[in-house]
Amino acid sequence: MLSTLILLPLIAAAFIGFYPSTISGKLARIIALVFSSIIFLWSIFIAIEFKPGDITQQFTESLPWVDAIGLNYNLGIDGLSLPLLLLNGLLTCIAIYSSDESQQRPRFYYSLIFLLTTGVIGAFLAQDLLLFFLFYELELIPLYLLIAIWGGARRGYAATKFLIYTAFSGIVILASFLGIVWLSGSPSFALLTLNSQNLPLATQILLLVGILVGFGIKIPLFPFHTWLPDAHVEASTPISVLLAGILLKLGTYGLLRFGMNLLPDAWAYLAPWLATWAVISVLFGASCAIAQTDMKKMVAYSSIGHMGYVLLAAAASTPLSVLGAVMQMISHGLISAMLFLLVGVVYKKTGSRDLNVVRGLLNPERGLPLIGSLMIMGVMASAGIPGMVGFIAEFIVFRSSFAVFPVQTLLGMLGNGLTAVYFLNLVNRAFFGRLSEEIYNLPRVYWSDRLPAIILAVFILIFGIQPTWLAHYTETTITTMVNTNNLVHNSEHKIAIENS
Repeated sequence: MLSTLILLPLIAAAFIGFYPSTISGKLARIIALVFSSIIFLWSIFIAIEFKPGDITQQFTESLPWVDAIGLNYNLGIDGLSLPLLLLNGLLTCIAIYSSDESQQRPRFYYSLIFLLTTGVIGAFLAQDLLLFFLFYELELIPLYLLIAIWGGARRGYAATKFLIYTAFSGIVILASFLGIVWLSGSPSFALLTLNSQNLPLATQILLLVGILVGFGIKIPLFPFHTWLPDAHVEASTPISVLLAGILLKLGTYGLLRFGMNLLPDAWAYLAPWLATWAVISVLFGASCAIAQTDMKKMVAYSSIGHMGYVLLAAAASTPLSVLGAVMQMISHGLISAMLFLLVGVVYKKTGSRDLNVVRGLLNPERGLPLIGSLMIMGVMASAGIPGMVGFIAEFIVFRSSFAVFPVQTLLGMLGNGLTAVYFLNLVNRAFFGRLSEEIYNLPRVYWSDRLPAIILAVFILIFGIQPTWLAHYTETTITTMVNTNNLVHNSEHKIAIENS
């Protein structure tokens, strides 16, 4: 079942790339939509067959690959990876649906999206360190090309910057993975064979720092964030949806799966510093967002802040806080994708994202009233208004983290208040007031422009009202992971670890 999920996007990429006759952008988009829908439906089928109460990896596959280096084809899925796979399937469909029918070089474009999807799926399913790394690196080149070829005016600079940062991220992660395997004396890279928990504390800390830096670049966290705003601004709307909605989650997933899970003593020891780092990232991202006049760059900086909440919850490392971290990943994926879609529609219809130019778009006759209404809903969800998924995710993060790190949690809540400030500024300047004289004769907004954001809005409301549908898959896995590793933060435990 899991190999099929990996093979489907590869087959789609090959089919579109080597289609036997001339293919138009419209036909390529239809074919891509069919394949992406099949991938999403297969993910749903796996979710239906998944047993939430099982604490082990499910649908496991294991085949020998390169015995000389200890690399095996080990796949599995649990409550940590399943929600992210479902999110990936949904956002891939939405990104392809949102792509322009007149897309230039459609064969190459859609093939790259499916190669990107293959890397993401494989990374979430890999139960082998080296196999994860291979899939993690697989998504690098497709995303680079998608920005460099179909991006904006400064696409070359943004794509190159992304490539350099992410390549360095991969190098640091690989070095840490090799250290874990060699120093623990494991015969292979398979997660089940690793004994990294028995490594000395100093060694664990050194290895964990590498993992933190590598995945901190991918998330991204301050001060490794500078590639993200440039990448988002220059990327097309569908690629920004994939980048914010799912690709950044590879970083937070890596921290939970390989940082907290494999090096628990070091994680517990560094937890106060991680919580402080998270708060700095939250406040920095929110402060930068307030200063922006480009709508897309504002949403990009908001991602930096909201991803910091995931690290705060992971640092607390209680069953409830880690559950909050997973829910925050899903919440951010849905909300950020919706906001980027709406900003893309505004730019497509008005030709500008500048808050000094775009005004009065809620005008019911000559503006974009429904797009404005959806935008108001999106910023309310991001600011944590009750009844939406953003509220329940952040409430769980704050509620569970406060008992462990009260000061950092209170500062993190200040970042949530700043979210309301910059997004209210965006809505007030772009959608209220008199319609800007520089914007007139706006093209008609079709339902095809509105539908992707409406679908995401429905999910945001559903999971906000009934969050247990999301937590149902994750709770058992997270509780087992935390309790097995005995992740606690009291001072007596830290002293005992230091003395040992």
